[in-house]
Formats: sequence, structure tokens, C-alpha cells
Amino acid sequence: MQLYYSPLACSMAARIAFYESGADATFIEVDPKTKLTRDGKDFREIHPLGLVPTLRTDEGDILTENAAILQYVADFYPKAKLAPTDRMERARLHEWLCFIGTELHKALFTPLLDPKAPEGAKAYALEKGASRLSHLDKHLTGREFLLDRFSVADAYLFTVLNWSVVTPVDLKKWPAISAYVARLRDRPSVAKAFAEERVLYTEEQARHKAST
Repeated sequence: MQLYYSPLACSMAARIAFYESGADATFIEVDPKTKLTRDGKDFREIHPLGLVPTLRTDEGDILTENAAILQYVADFYPKAKLAPTDRMERARLHEWLCFIGTELHKALFTPLLDPKAPEGAKAYALEKGASRLSHLDKHLTGREFLLDRFSVADAYLFTVLNWSVVTPVDLKKWPAISAYVARLRDRPSVAKAFAEERVLYTEEQARHKAST
């Protein structure tokens, strides 16, 4: 399989899932500004919106959207147990993937990370996001993971919460979340993915600086 990604973007969740499963995958970097791959190909020919993650399956099918890709990876490598098989627990997984994608990724962090977003929009996102983080903090209190064991939802949640270091979101206000992030940062699959993408992100920023 081929995973199209950008360093430290939400696509890192899929990289974590692949590492957690011990599966092989080809990772193809996409420049988020130019939408070109490292070998100069136009990524929009793969995904017209130019968004990562995008997955090309072994059969050649193109799959987009984090929630779909993460569940596909989990189902493709069932021995890793990255998704529950029980009907209700699987629904809970989907519930948390939706929550992360809508309430945290898009509603909270996207406006904060967008340099073109008005200050009013950022203030509104922070104000509204506080209740969402409080909800998450309450759920994580006394829990190691979102579900009974590590799942692809945790891979996505860590990836999104990691953006707090470059935004005004102060996770210290939510101790259960802070402990969760620290705990997952030490997980081998997460540590490996984060270390690799941090280096790639630094290289990407250097290339942009050299081109201006």
C-alpha cells in the first residue's frame, strides 16, 4: 500500500497505525504548499483536493479521509487489534473518530493553524473547543486509551493533540489529556512516527525557506 502524507499533518495517524500493525507500506511525502510529491508529481492527479492522508491500496483503489483509512488499515491487519470487532465497541470507535475529526481537528485546530483565519474565528474556536476538551478529559480520567485498548482512534487523537504545541491550546488545563499525550508519546509506534516526521517537517521548512 502507498500512503500519501505531509509531515506532522493528520496523516501521521495512519503512519502510526501501520507501525503499530507491523505492516509494510510505502510513504510518499506531499508538500502541503505546492501539492507536489518529492519526485515532482502533481498530487492533485491522485486526489483532486490535494488533501492527505490518501491511501492507494494494493488493488489500486484510492481511499481518502482519515476515519476511513484508519479503519481500513485496522481491518486489513486484524492481528494488531487496532479496531474492536464487537458491534457496539466498533460503533464507539467510529464515534470517537468522528469526534476527533469534527470537534477537535476541524472545529478547534484548523482555524488556529490557518494563518489566514481571522482572529475572531480563532477566539471562537478556542472558546468552543474548551468544552470539547473538558468532555475528552472527563472520558480519559482513569483510562489508558479511548477504548479498552489502543486503537486507531488513539493514533488520530495523539496526532491532533500534538498540534497544541504550536497553538494557544494549553493542555495543562486538562490533566487527564496531558497525561494521555505524555503516555502515548512513549509508545514505540507513536515515538517512531513522531521522530521521523519531525525530521521531515524540519527539512520541508528548510526547503521552503531556501526557495523564497
